[in-house]
Amino acid sequence: MGVPPGNQDKTMSKFVVVNIADMKVSQKPSDTIITYSLGSCIALVLYDPVAKIGGMIHIMLPDSSIEKNPDRMVPLKYVDTAVPMLFKKMFALGAKRNRIETRVAGGSNVMDKNRYFNIGERNHTAVRKILWRNNIMITGEDIGGTKSRTVKLFMDTGKVFVSNSQENYEI
Repeated sequence: MGVPPGNQDKTMSKFVVVNIADMKVSQKPSDTIITYSLGSCIALVLYDPVAKIGGMIHIMLPDSSIEKNPDRMVPLKYVDTAVPMLFKKMFALGAKRNRIETRVAGGSNVMDKNRYFNIGERNHTAVRKILWRNNIMITGEDIGGTKSRTVKLFMDTGKVFVSNSQENYEI
């Protein structure tokens, strides 16, 4: 597995880690936004190639209505609350809706092989619905299966790579 084009010089590259139920946005070409260990969770990656603004969220669950205690509410944990937050942050920095490239990864059944809960599939459906309602088309995706994924957004190029224990590829 080689270094993706545009990021050969690791001395200048900085990893910006997106944890679970977290969001990161950057305008720095030297940044690589990365999230690890996506199972049923979804990584939503947005990038404006003109403004060179990119962001990523690592979302756990489809719908915040399951959280009955407002004191425990973590908006970045849920598709319905996290996705609008990412768009607002990117728009505030100068990204434009009509230029955004959108990629989605994750949604697998790593710990639910019998598909009893279907959390990964439900997360993916929720992301697609909210994007569709907002006239945002998905540029690329890597969804489902039973593998865990790591996702990287290279801010200098806008390229998004997915890796797992066996492969590394662009979406």
